[in-house]
Amino acid sequence: MIQHCQNWVPSGRVRRFKLPAKIWGLTLMLAVSLFAGCFERVAATEPPASQTALPSASFINKVWKVGEPSSIPPGMLYIFLSEGTLVMASPNSRPAFGKWKSEGGTLTTMIEEGIPYKVNVVKLSDDEFKITLINPGKPTELTLVPAE
Repeated sequence: MIQHCQNWVPSGRVRRFKLPAKIWGLTLMLAVSLFAGCFERVAATEPPASQTALPSASFINKVWKVGEPSSIPPGMLYIFLSEGTLVMASPNSRPAFGKWKSEGGTLTTMIEEGIPYKVNVVKLSDDEFKITLINPGKPTELTLVPAE
C-alpha cells in the first residue's frame, strides 16, 4: 500500500523549511549576477542604406486574375492562401480548391484535382505574376495580374 507524504512525518504534518528574507534576497541576487554574464548585449545598429533589402513582391494572399497572353481564358481568378490552399474561380463554373507549395518563398508546385504540377516562375512583381505549369503535354503559360 502506498502511503501519502504526510504519513511519513510522525506528527502528520508536512515539514517546510523557512529561510530568512535576507538569505532569499542574497540567493536571488547571486542567481541574477550569475546569469547576467550568460547573455551578450548586442548594440542595435542599422545596416547601411546600400545593404537594406527592398521588400520583395509576393503572390501570397492576393487575388490574381488571368490576363493576356495566357493559355487559360482571361477572367479566371487565382488566390494563393498563406496556409497552402489554392482557390480557383471562373465566371462560368463553381470555385475549385487545390494546394500549392513553395521553397524559399518561390512557388514550386500547384496541385489541382489531386495532380501536382511543377511550376516555373517567370516573373513576379506587384503588377504581374507570370508562371509556366509543366504539364505532361505542352507547358501552360499563365499571366496573372491583380484583380480589381
